[in-house]
Amino acid sequence: MNRKRVTEFAGSAALGAWVAFGALALVVSGRHGVPLALDRTLHAWSLGHRPDMAVAVARGITVTGTGLVPYTLVVLAGLLTGRTTRRRLGAVLLGVLCLALGQTARYAVMELVARPRPAEQDWQTHASGWSFPSGHSTTAALTAGLVLLAMAVRAPHGRWGWRATVVCWALAVGLTRIYLGVHWFTDVLGGWLFAVGWLGVWVCVAARLLPRRWLPPGPDAPAEAPDLPAPTG
Repeated sequence: MNRKRVTEFAGSAALGAWVAFGALALVVSGRHGVPLALDRTLHAWSLGHRPDMAVAVARGITVTGTGLVPYTLVVLAGLLTGRTTRRRLGAVLLGVLCLALGQTARYAVMELVARPRPAEQDWQTHASGWSFPSGHSTTAALTAGLVLLAMAVRAPHGRWGWRATVVCWALAVGLTRIYLGVHWFTDVLGGWLFAVGWLGVWVCVAARLLPRRWLPPGPDAPAEAPDLPAPTG
């Protein structure tokens, strides 16, 4: 793996996402809870298109964006990434830390911005706390990013169908928050931007600081011998 190339790409992605997120947060907080025109339009559309089956499907998708499901996926992604037991455990630990600390940071931003949610009578699922950025959208996007990283390490040139499925899942979780009336569109967009920025920082730091043996080899790198226990006696 080319450390410099990965660091530059991840750093650029993180910078762009944070700039966009910061600008969006300033706009949202500056309006003191008043939704933007696109927020109102998409919210009104969702209110007018809610057959029972679609609501049930949306509820089923939205619950996968929080709780046990994201952490299970991150653990599985970590186990997929490592080629030895030690590296698998290390990857799991880094993934869980990235997700948990990302959720904590997102919660702090949510309390700082303190944006009200849409009117409670419009909700079609349970929700709590402030609105920006969307917690489900952030968590699902962080989880999807970590799973995609694991896939890129183990299969750099394949499994595109699975990758598309992961991306669609993260997008669907965010969109269900709008459809079910518990978030504005800009809440969901903010969650996605936050996740990209957070992941970019973690990938950038990992590419620079992790020992080379913990990183995926480049396409022309020789096969790496597995870790062996130290000789005794």
